[in-house]
Amino acid sequence: MTTGRPAILGLALVTAFAIASAYGQGRGGGGRGAPPEPPQTGRAGAIFDMTGYWVSVVSEDWRYRMMTPLKGDYQGLPLNAEGKQAADGWDPAKDEAAGEQCRSYGAANIMRVPERLHITWQDDQTMKMEIDSGQQTRLFYFGTPPAQGGNWQGVSKAVWDATPDFGVNPRQFDFAYARQGSIQGGSLKVVTTKLKPGYIRKNGVPYSANAVVTEYYDRVVTRNGDTYLVVTTQVDDPAYLTQPYRTSVNFRKQADASGWNPSPCTAK
Repeated sequence: MTTGRPAILGLALVTAFAIASAYGQGRGGGGRGAPPEPPQTGRAGAIFDMTGYWVSVVSEDWRYRMMTPLKGDYQGLPLNAEGKQAADGWDPAKDEAAGEQCRSYGAANIMRVPERLHITWQDDQTMKMEIDSGQQTRLFYFGTPPAQGGNWQGVSKAVWDATPDFGVNPRQFDFAYARQGSIQGGSLKVVTTKLKPGYIRKNGVPYSANAVVTEYYDRVVTRNGDTYLVVTTQVDDPAYLTQPYRTSVNFRKQADASGWNPSPCTAK
């Protein structure tokens, strides 16, 4: 890891959550006979503010996220026979020679990479997420996506979900000590398709071009005032997985760009 990488924090930091949310204004017409109001843009209808700088909190799967696992280590992943065969053939030197050292930085795995995020609004219908590790950029489209896909980040369609169903698939909220907190509000739901094939674990565990990545983003606040972004991800890929692969990771809000360290992708 390069210097300036995210600090490794314990689970004790993530305690007693209360999602800090603010619902958008009511939709619909202004009264009988009044013309309907135009649909809100993604920015105007935001349930909460995701903008700013965020840093990874690596409190689970440390050995898979902070280091590159050994070849053939796909413990905990629901791989089918084809997936295991592909993982067993991992060759990082071959990836480098082919200019594909970013295979583990695609949308199906990028949020698990130790990193910092910079989130802004590119326009009223497009949220922009810049990621320093691998120098990746994700665009979340609230309108009709203009992108064609076929790259590492694919095409991401976003909606604000004001009625989350905590604890029901694909959501997995399993935080220690959360019982003392309250959960309110909704989430940002992002569905990504049209991906370039890549890795869901850096040691060559594959996902295919037909993989579908579904994410829920939640903004939470601890008792001491720290703000976190919780990202719950589900990868569906019948080509290599026997069942959906689900993970949850946390990011802590930063006051500024301290530690921001754009660095290229690495194959190993």
